Amino acid sequence: MKLPFIEAGEIVTTHGVRGEMKVLTWLDSPEDLCDFDRCRIEGKEYRIESCRVQKTCNLLKVSGIDTMEAAQAMRGKIVELFREDMAEGVIFAAELLGMEVYAQDILLGKIEDVLDYPGNQVYVVRGEHEYLIPAVKAFVHTTDLEANRMEVTVIEGMRSDEN
Repeated sequence: MKLPFIEAGEIVTTHGVRGEMKVLTWLDSPEDLCDFDRCRIEGKEYRIESCRVQKTCNLLKVSGIDTMEAAQAMRGKIVELFREDMAEGVIFAAELLGMEVYAQDILLGKIEDVLDYPGNQVYVVRGEHEYLIPAVKAFVHTTDLEANRMEVTVIEGMRSDEN
């Protein structure tokens, strides 16, 4: 299901005295957060004034947060991005959860988890059986967020309760 907002990270602390906040980014890389002009924190929209990478985090400055005290009040809050601001065709793991997975028009189950491994992600699909399906083109053929449907090919060894 296409989500209206994507969680991008958590505000972990402040940086300096002018309202900059350090964000632990959950995106593929910290640089990705710097591509956006606006964000949402606790349901309120903010214009991003500046965003820069510091090691594995971002230093984020948003409109209306201009003091260290105001930034400190944001600590622990989640930064969300607007789905409409993202490139077409980009799919996030959170949007896959609950998606129905089919192999040759047979329902295998729903995606319950997305595991991150160094080579690729693996979808945990649970129905009558549990399947571990690598998120690669050889096995995942179509992903339709609007229809909440994924078409895959399953081979021997993907069903986790097989002997």
